[in-house]
Amino acid sequence: MNNVLKGATILVARPAHQAAYLCQLIEQQGGTPVRFPTLEIVGVDNENPATFVHDNLSNPHWLIFTSANAVNFALKANGGKIVRLNGAQIAAIGKATAKELEVAGLQVTMIPKDGYDSEALLAMPEMQHVNGQDIWIVRGQGGREELANVLRNRGAKVEYWEVYQRVMPNFDNAYVLALLKENRLSGIVITSCEALQNLMKMIGESYQGCLVAIPLVVISERISDFAAKMGFMRIAVTENPSDPAILNTLIGLINEE
Repeated sequence: MNNVLKGATILVARPAHQAAYLCQLIEQQGGTPVRFPTLEIVGVDNENPATFVHDNLSNPHWLIFTSANAVNFALKANGGKIVRLNGAQIAAIGKATAKELEVAGLQVTMIPKDGYDSEALLAMPEMQHVNGQDIWIVRGQGGREELANVLRNRGAKVEYWEVYQRVMPNFDNAYVLALLKENRLSGIVITSCEALQNLMKMIGESYQGCLVAIPLVVISERISDFAAKMGFMRIAVTENPSDPAILNTLIGLINEE
């Protein structure tokens, strides 16, 4: 243990099922993680989920999975298995998404080489000439529209299969408010704009001034821009969204003073 985070208390505002490994890494470096999930990922009721893919995704050219959550909840909605459709190619946004697809027994045709967001996927050669192609995007409700909008502008026929939703959890904030009041938080980890927006709501207006003064680690420039508009003053962006990358950025930000 290097103890480079010794004495540091880190607020990890990630969904509960995605926080464990990062918290473990923080502890290994001597820090104290505080789990404060500001998003909960839950399934979407589908009247007849087991036949959804077969009835609605008859012969798409592409099936695009936007996240690991999209893969896992698609599996749950389809009886634990996604049958590869005849001729359908599968794209994954991010290495974690690709890994979950491979675990599910699905061969990934395309994953962005540079970047891990919609823009990176849209920059791939395979996505340039999609006129007339049927493309299905597997995602959560209320996700970004950039991917679908650009593909439609390029002539593709785009539909969504929304398999989960993000909700703000009912979580006791008393301990976090005490940490803010006593100025004991050393850093915050946020992985989406919605998670940050929920954090501000869950903390309440009285403590938002304290919150925005704490060093913040985010996983994209888009989230960084959003955080700056919310008033955060010290923001660092990771090289990629992996837990080790988040840890390294956190260490650098906290120890730069």
